[in-house]
Amino acid sequence: MLPISYNIRSLLVRKTTTIATASGIALVVFVFSSVLMLQNGIKRTLGLSGRADNAIVLSKGADAELSSTITTSQLSLLEAKPQLAQAAGGGVLAVEELVVVMTMDKLGTTGVANVQLRGVPIDALAFRPEVRLIAGRAPNPARNEVLVGKAIRGRFRGLTLGQKFALRSNLEMTVVGIFESGGSSFESEVWASLDDLRSAFGRTGLASSVRVRLSSPDALVAFQKSVAEDPQLGFDVLRETEYYEKQSEGLAMFITVLGMVIAVFFSIGAMIGAMITMYGSVASRQREIGTLRALGFSRIGILTSFLAESIFLCAAGGLIGALGSLAMGAIRFSVMNFASWSEIVFTFTPTPGIILGSLAFAAFMGLLGGFFPAVRAARVAPAKAMRG
Repeated sequence: MLPISYNIRSLLVRKTTTIATASGIALVVFVFSSVLMLQNGIKRTLGLSGRADNAIVLSKGADAELSSTITTSQLSLLEAKPQLAQAAGGGVLAVEELVVVMTMDKLGTTGVANVQLRGVPIDALAFRPEVRLIAGRAPNPARNEVLVGKAIRGRFRGLTLGQKFALRSNLEMTVVGIFESGGSSFESEVWASLDDLRSAFGRTGLASSVRVRLSSPDALVAFQKSVAEDPQLGFDVLRETEYYEKQSEGLAMFITVLGMVIAVFFSIGAMIGAMITMYGSVASRQREIGTLRALGFSRIGILTSFLAESIFLCAAGGLIGALGSLAMGAIRFSVMNFASWSEIVFTFTPTPGIILGSLAFAAFMGLLGGFFPAVRAARVAPAKAMRG
């Protein structure tokens, strides 16, 4: 078996082709890793929006809040269910919310985009302790005031602390606070008074969803059964975390398929580059290979050595690309969420598994790209190579 140092020296001697091939591999791995990081960021952002002990109630057949309609008169029927957690001041922990989409001018471009507005009751922040103000103050429902998630702060006209935007022609809303919620999708929303949104969009007495706090995460099945068996209710009940997982599926799939198609085309080019590099290496080292065979190294040993050289070359390029993709973690990326038809902001979220998977992908490209050149090297006849 030839030592690895032999392969490393061979790559260092051919610096130009080594650098060119490693750079191509690095680009492919950068794209591959970034796609996986973005997919993970999408799932993480939407996944963080839910709690295991929260359930979301939607109208029957609705797959998202935007298409759901619940009448306020039905809220008391839900609140009577024994599976709900009791509030400290009496009653149960339940809030009704209205979700609408509004077109707003996007700063930095000449176009517009949809922004999701959530109408929430006065006790919304108490229901979600993970949401906290990072600037400004809590809104006064009587003064047409709103909160803006930090992910879209300053990305749209009027969505900065102290600025105003028109909810309708004769109703201006003032941004009095900026909030964060641990990187969840709520940070891509504007929170307004439930009554203001109902009035502005003609939804008096209606809500998009009702969120309830369960007495325990295990109480979900009993709550679902109780709601389904109530003839006065026509609702679907989902665990909040499950709801947001479903919301992320379509967008995550779109990003993944698009990114992987690009990565596959890039990888084909990179593998061809690695193959050309290794074929050139074999052609220029005919006498060297013949000498190794004459010294007693087997065909398997030669094949393994050249294959290892190709894998090492691609793994080195892959390491550069994977490390470079970590810089994407500082970038915020906004796309249209197909479930809500509004813009949502994500971050590229790396994990050790993504980095290791990217390195494995690079090594696999080296294996495929170096196989046939390695076979050719193993077939070199010692006597003929020495004469050449």
